[in-house]
Amino acid sequence: MHRLCAMVIVAASVAGVFTPAAADQNDPRLDELFAGLKVTGNAREAHEIEQMIWFIWSRSPSAGANLMLRQGTQYMNEGKHDAAQGNFDAVVELAPEFAEGWNKRATVRYLMGDYQGSIEDIKRTLALEERHFGALSGLGLIYDSLNEKKAAIEAFRAALEINPHMESISDRLKELVKEVEGVEL
Repeated sequence: MHRLCAMVIVAASVAGVFTPAAADQNDPRLDELFAGLKVTGNAREAHEIEQMIWFIWSRSPSAGANLMLRQGTQYMNEGKHDAAQGNFDAVVELAPEFAEGWNKRATVRYLMGDYQGSIEDIKRTLALEERHFGALSGLGLIYDSLNEKKAAIEAFRAALEINPHMESISDRLKELVKEVEGVEL
């Protein structure tokens, strides 16, 4: 299995995962990366594969959307949520078929306490990229915050089905299952 994951990483690297070319959720390299992510038992390899997926997801075919996404992410990291949302609004307007634009706006809406707006953006993200484990885990966090434990469990399970290497999500899922079903996983 270790050899398979190493081959996936090398193949993705050779295929140009680290080039600045436009990509997005439709990039054909993602299929191999997701397959590798699901089967690797090595935490370091899983992290590397996950980073490559995020790298590809973060590249829109639109240069303007890429610029707005980067700046919005910087604003969000600095706690400037209103400015970040403005940038992400522009991203989804410039590139409405770019899943990560919707996901980033969902994230900042979550941080601002706009759970309904965040859920709407997550649904759009998932319509464009059903394998978006970040959006699914975010959906679980929203439902968890709203004390909708069964919905949170469902979202966390879906995220972990795609990316079984998210330890904090796995830990929270175990806690929720124990609370709701009274049994440990």
